[in-house]
Amino acid sequence: MAIMTRDFNAVDLSDPKAAALAVKRKALELGADAVGIGNIDRWEGAPLQMDPKQIMPECKSIIGMVFRVERGSLRGVEEGTYMSNYSAMGYGGITYLYMPMTVINLSKFIEDQGYEAIPMGHQSDWRGIDNEGYALPKFSRPARPGQAQPDVMIQLRIAAYLCGLGEIGFSKMFLSPQFGPRCRVGIIMTDVELEPDPIYDGPQLCNRCMACVKACPAQAFSTEKTIKVKLAGHDVEWSDLDMAKCSYAFRGCKDSGVVQDDPYNPPSPTSVPGEWSPFYHKPKNLYKTGQAVCGSRGCTRACMISLENRGVLQNTFKEKFRRRPVWNIDWSTPPEYAPGTKFRNSDDEGID
Repeated sequence: MAIMTRDFNAVDLSDPKAAALAVKRKALELGADAVGIGNIDRWEGAPLQMDPKQIMPECKSIIGMVFRVERGSLRGVEEGTYMSNYSAMGYGGITYLYMPMTVINLSKFIEDQGYEAIPMGHQSDWRGIDNEGYALPKFSRPARPGQAQPDVMIQLRIAAYLCGLGEIGFSKMFLSPQFGPRCRVGIIMTDVELEPDPIYDGPQLCNRCMACVKACPAQAFSTEKTIKVKLAGHDVEWSDLDMAKCSYAFRGCKDSGVVQDDPYNPPSPTSVPGEWSPFYHKPKNLYKTGQAVCGSRGCTRACMISLENRGVLQNTFKEKFRRRPVWNIDWSTPPEYAPGTKFRNSDDEGID
């Protein structure tokens, strides 16, 4: 019996329109929830360290894919009882497992037809820029004169916008018409010419309701200072997000201003748990970076609730998401454990 292998050159991708259709169908088959295409011309003028042509000079098309964050993965955070599920299933699991498998397999489909494809998700640990796009000093150096320093990192929210998949909200979160902020983005760069999709022009998603601003535990969104860019001839604007504040509160940290004997997060000696964290100490990371203790309280949950209430999302539900009052921890008072809570060293229920 002969070995078996994949079929090569079985799909003709020479016609841009037919090729785009074939690629989109395959993307959905492999697990993407939405897929769109932007031609490379839309990235004209991109910052050097975010320019796709620095990675693939012959790139003709970029394929953007939306991967939903299940609404249910936010349920435990909303109830205050199962915090790790969002970090694991709705965050790290998509970023480091599910999405890579889809973009890798779609890239294999394209390469089977004789074209090159570069799969890319959120894997950015080697990137040569910080969270605000500035080059990192003494991190890496250009391999050739005139090139960007490694690693170039494509701005995924901008890529999704340029592939016609939705809007960038005031929060800087990418909003898809299917799921709002409940999504993550993966892309593929390829040298095959694919018919591009128009820039999103559907129902307005972000209406500047400021729900994200009001609910963010870090108060990381400025309402006065914004970032304005022109993308493929379109003016796009979002809040000048304070990444340091976001990163701190993301982990459940609150700054006490006083060095603690037992800090919430030891690398931050003045940290104490915020009212949005039920933990005495920051839990260990899940999938390396999945540690969203704040549960995206403002940028995702508050935004999603607003969008659902307005009825503008395609993925609708039989029941509203928020069914009980928002919880907050009062760390100045002793804990009240529910009946049935048993500790190893106590015969009494609900007593530690």
